[in-house]
Amino acid sequence: QGLFYNQQNQQLWEIEHGPRGGDEINLIEAGKNYGWPEISYGKEYWAPLSVGHGTHQDGMEQPVKTYIPSIAPSSLIQYQGTLFPEWQGKLISGALSLQHLNIVSLNENNEAVDEQRLLDTLSSRVRNVIEAPDGALIISTDAGAVYRISPALSAEN
Repeated sequence: QGLFYNQQNQQLWEIEHGPRGGDEINLIEAGKNYGWPEISYGKEYWAPLSVGHGTHQDGMEQPVKTYIPSIAPSSLIQYQGTLFPEWQGKLISGALSLQHLNIVSLNENNEAVDEQRLLDTLSSRVRNVIEAPDGALIISTDAGAVYRISPALSAEN
C-alpha cells in the first residue's frame, strides 16, 4: 500500500495489508525473503485459520511492525522535515479501517518502539499522506477532503 525510499540513508520502507490482521511494515533489503505467503500474522477471511505456516520460518524476515487488528494502511513516508522535530525519522501512514494518521517511532536499530494514532476524530479513511517542501503534512481522505497539518502558532507568534 505504500513505499518510501529514504534518500538520506538509502533505505526502502514498505507498508502492506495483511489478511484479516497482520498488516505490516518492512524495511526492504536486497536478497531477503519477507515470507508471503509462507508466514503471516493474519487469518483467513472465511475462517479463523492462520494464513501460511505460522509466523516465523528460518530464512524469512520478521516485520518491523505488525498491526493486529488491521488498520488497513495507506501510503507511507518517513518524516524528514523540521516543522515537527519530534517526528524526525518516524514512519507516518494513513489508516483506512481505523481511520487515523499512524505514526511509528523507531530506535537506532530500526525497531518499532512506539506508536501514535492521531486525527481519529476526522471519522474518515486517511488515504494519502505526503510531506510538503516546508515540512507540513498534507493528508487526503476518501471523503475527498485535503488537510494541511502544521504546528499551531504560539501566543508569541
